[in-house]
Amino acid sequence: MDKVVETAAEAVQDISSGASLAVGGFGLCGIPMMLIQALLASGISDLVTVSNNCGVDDWGLGVLLSAKRIRRTTGSYVGENKEFERQFLSGELEVELVPQGTLAERLRAGGAGIPAFYTPAGVGTQVAEGGLPWRYDSEGRVALASPPKEVREFAGKRYVLESGIRTDFAMVHARYGDRDGNLVYEKSAANFNPLCAAAGRVTIAEVEELVEPGELDPMAVHTPGIFVQRVVHTPGVEKRIERRTVTQ
Repeated sequence: MDKVVETAAEAVQDISSGASLAVGGFGLCGIPMMLIQALLASGISDLVTVSNNCGVDDWGLGVLLSAKRIRRTTGSYVGENKEFERQFLSGELEVELVPQGTLAERLRAGGAGIPAFYTPAGVGTQVAEGGLPWRYDSEGRVALASPPKEVREFAGKRYVLESGIRTDFAMVHARYGDRDGNLVYEKSAANFNPLCAAAGRVTIAEVEELVEPGELDPMAVHTPGIFVQRVVHTPGVEKRIERRTVTQ
């Protein structure tokens, strides 16, 4: 079955306002920027995103955030985005912060059909006990806080119950993809992309190089085509560096 669509706009055309999205990438590495830009151009809003972070002010999910298209986001790190901070503290954005390993496992569990799991991460903190601010009001008071979670003891150690994540759609970026939807990610771009690809009910992949079925080494495939519903060829996509850490 040929899953290739001609344009990014066509690939995202049935994503509607209010949809939930799992979006691959880590910082600006491996983000599906062409699909994000297509969503921005579509004009939809009220999105619920799940991603490791929310981009920066002018790139990644940050462009949707700046246009006020995101209502709620779940992530692990938000430190590079001033508009994110402003919207959260002013009560315009609902935010669920999750330990990074827990977020990865919640996505993996959702993709594997596992509704919930126990983890030691967060036991004894507000992650488990509740009270983390999810949304502020316009006066800076906590309008919505995280609820307490179930904690159980196994072999003398306490664990908190975390739920798996499933989203309406997932958007990922791969270096190679074939017409059947099999994907190969490039080096560190294999970060949250495989997890998000599995967690979406409808997964859309932008690929830098499109090949024919059979050309990819089966042992090299990171995401099997069974998880992918649409593929769009996006050669020459711009890749930005979030923060340079080398000297001149």
